[in-house]
Amino acid sequence: MNDIYVMQRANGDVFSLDDHGRFRVPLFNSSHDAILARLRNFGMLLFKPVQLDAGLLKKLVPVGGAAEVDFWLVNDPSINLNRGRLVQPAQLALLIESRLKLKTGSGNTTSDESLSMPPPSNSNATAASEDEGGLYSKVA
Repeated sequence: MNDIYVMQRANGDVFSLDDHGRFRVPLFNSSHDAILARLRNFGMLLFKPVQLDAGLLKKLVPVGGAAEVDFWLVNDPSINLNRGRLVQPAQLALLIESRLKLKTGSGNTTSDESLSMPPPSNSNATAASEDEGGLYSKVA
């Protein structure tokens, strides 16, 4: 599996959308996909693609805070950030751990079938606030 990317500003804030009172953090399959989404969404211009690792995931989902943050794997960043699949924080942690094991060559490798994502979910996200003409919500 490829690396997973989120959009982060220099001050550590991670780009998210307000989805009916919950934060939705868009995830991207590549830095290229993240940059393409940034070009289409003005509010992301101050953000850059950052590889999601275990440390950043812990900052985004503190102990007991999993109910406030959703992760959304964007299918096609050139169309809309709302088109994608919901990824549970525990599933995301498993994906990051599996990727780390594959890179270091230690432990048992996991097949791609066990890392499959859930089916697409439909949800309309609205902006939590306007920041420089685009969508922005502070998560970290």
